[in-house]
Amino acid sequence: MVLWSLSRQSLSLPAFLAAEFFAVHVLAATQDDLAQRFATRGVDKFAALTVERGPGEIPLLEGCAARFQCRTAYRYEGGDHVIFVGAVVAFDQSERAPLVFHGGEYAIAAHKPGMPAADPPSENDSSFSSDFLIYLLGRAHYQQFLRLRRELDQHGLAEADWFVLSILSTDEQQSIAQLDARLAYTGTRVTYDQIALLASAGFVKLHGAYYPGVPVSLTDAGHQAVIELVAAAKAAESDAERHLGYGETRLLKQWLRQIINDSDPGPPASWRREIDQR
Repeated sequence: MVLWSLSRQSLSLPAFLAAEFFAVHVLAATQDDLAQRFATRGVDKFAALTVERGPGEIPLLEGCAARFQCRTAYRYEGGDHVIFVGAVVAFDQSERAPLVFHGGEYAIAAHKPGMPAADPPSENDSSFSSDFLIYLLGRAHYQQFLRLRRELDQHGLAEADWFVLSILSTDEQQSIAQLDARLAYTGTRVTYDQIALLASAGFVKLHGAYYPGVPVSLTDAGHQAVIELVAAAKAAESDAERHLGYGETRLLKQWLRQIINDSDPGPPASWRREIDQR
């Protein structure tokens, strides 16, 4: 999935609202003239350009660092912007360095040796809230999940339901036992009652009578709900990253993955026995 947003004041907004497909281009470091052309309002952006054609006859620019050809999956209201979510149907890349825009001017990407130290905690902060990693991680998760939690409420879904739908959106069929095993790290059990409620709400389908190995899959309504929720989650992530540079965001995610890998205890012993028996 690819997410991007377009101002409601953009002259090209009607075209994108009507389009079944679109392309996202990562321009090369030498293509700043092309970037300036497409950032200029009211000009014929494709005049004298040689383009290739993708699905739905979308134009594809040449010489880019990367190109994502997407089918429009969902449009999400984002205040003074419209947020577009696309399902990638084709992708290509080159060895060209990407063009960067930072601080009001074009730049090139460079390796960053490290992240600057954060501001020290104030004297009014307690020793726990100011500097404990477990507190900072927990509070960051809670605050970042607020927007998605509101979207879940609108769909009548709980956080545990979102975990189930997310797995089914990438793995088309999973049994209840498999879902339970894969979500062990969340501390949440996946039960037949939970799946039955999701089925009665029209989000999932059970392929047979109940037993732990019965396959479960998403319905069309379930797929649509996942797309809408992913769009909300990506919008929240983009908002959280607004004060971080690209390198800082990559470093943060890398460090979090390392913490997850180093501290993963696996499922509780009692769960492992149940999984083995299944």
